[in-house]
Amino acid sequence: MPTVNAYAATSATEPLVKTTVERRELGPNDVLIEIKYAGICHSDIHTVRGDWGPQSYPLAPGHEIVGIVTEIGAEVTKHAVGERAGVGCLVNSCRECEQCRKGNEQYCAKGATGTYGSVDADGTITQGGYTTHIVVDENFVLRVPEGIPFEAAAPLLCAGITTYSPLRHWGAGPGKKVAVVGLGGLGHMGVKLAHAMGAEVTVLSQSLKKQEDGLRLGADAYYATSDPATFEALAGSFDLIINTVSAAVDINAFLQLLTVDGTLVNVGAPAEPLPVAAFSLLMARRSFAGSAIGGIAETQEMLDFCAEHGIGSDVEVIAAEQINEAYERVLASDVRYRFVIDTATMN
Repeated sequence: MPTVNAYAATSATEPLVKTTVERRELGPNDVLIEIKYAGICHSDIHTVRGDWGPQSYPLAPGHEIVGIVTEIGAEVTKHAVGERAGVGCLVNSCRECEQCRKGNEQYCAKGATGTYGSVDADGTITQGGYTTHIVVDENFVLRVPEGIPFEAAAPLLCAGITTYSPLRHWGAGPGKKVAVVGLGGLGHMGVKLAHAMGAEVTVLSQSLKKQEDGLRLGADAYYATSDPATFEALAGSFDLIINTVSAAVDINAFLQLLTVDGTLVNVGAPAEPLPVAAFSLLMARRSFAGSAIGGIAETQEMLDFCAEHGIGSDVEVIAAEQINEAYERVLASDVRYRFVIDTATMN
């Protein structure tokens, strides 16, 4: 198997280090992508540090991948050499179950294959985008429109689709009041997308320190959740709340902000349980839901929507040697709003 340069975790407790990982030989339906940029997602940190269960090491994370197609298999029809390409959170699924047939590969009944840390069809562990090249089945490769700069496009493959999918599913648009909890990597994309869809957008953040940013990104209002008056003033206000926070929050307090038939959708994935009081739901026919990324077709729809509306992620580009420092800054909420690795620095 060919080897490529990478940054990988060797254990749950050690820093990521420069190394190499193996890629499979190009199959008839495969696409070889030279990675240009890879975003750092909070879930990368959770995964390599074992917060979501034990992992196989060494492990190169990264599922916000953009680059150039440099080679295609003999039977590839969907992509061409020289094309701008992206890879998100999935690289395979069973393709036969009801959800796969519906285009919901992320909910594959047999378990979709994640871009890293998953068992692939050949029994190997998938390695992600903190690498210089990746080989992916053509059906799981996205086209990155020319209108989005590469570095700004990378986080769309996770942060973008993670917020776009529930906004679309629960009908964000004109006449709808949408709140976004947290203004981080996910939250800032949620604000941009909900605004572009025509919804009235409110940011609910711990403090007001990012208020200027929130309004610049498209929010109509911005409130601090550390102020108890916020929950009194906004009670029963929202049709849809997207909680992007990857830490435990008082879900019941946020449920009280929903109007009748409103829905709170959790897209953040904290390691801790989130207790829900039944009466928070019963008294106004409210719903508490979850949403995980989107299928391949919906992800392509999201990329095209972003190109049409001039949307990209706000990023800070870093060299590969800064990954461990970036991890600590993500945990300290010290990034506006997504770190993106320039993979050329891995060579």
